[in-house]
Amino acid sequence: MSYIYQQLSAGDVAILKQLLQVFGEAFGDRRAYQSAVPRDEYLRSLLTKSHFTVVVALAGNEVVGGLAAYVLEKFEQERKEIYIYDLAVKEQHRREGIATKLINELRRTARERGAYVIFVQADKVDDAAIKLYQSLGTREDVFHFDIAP
Repeated sequence: MSYIYQQLSAGDVAILKQLLQVFGEAFGDRRAYQSAVPRDEYLRSLLTKSHFTVVVALAGNEVVGGLAAYVLEKFEQERKEIYIYDLAVKEQHRREGIATKLINELRRTARERGAYVIFVQADKVDDAAIKLYQSLGTREDVFHFDIAP
């Protein structure tokens, strides 16, 4: 099967909503991704922001995978880094190189935006994600903490 990879823009709200469904299914957390889907105007505005980017893989008109990332402007030097917040591929389309191609599309975007690094987190039990990310970059063992506001 052939796939088309596309960076989303303001006119792609319906595609972003499809990606939210893919994330909810892939992460087993439909409630987080489907119970309070933002208004179209909110998503359209978000897609125009220079600090947010979404890349999807399409099979025809169907979103089969994608990633959402944030561009972080640094203060210690005039540079940027990109954080992959979510990345998922529908189960029936896994093991076809889609996740790698999504990241490679993000790499192109990173170069265009002057980012010096892309980083991502993986759960210790997510062997497939760890294997993918190790094939593309350098592993760092760190702790992650959630701090309530």
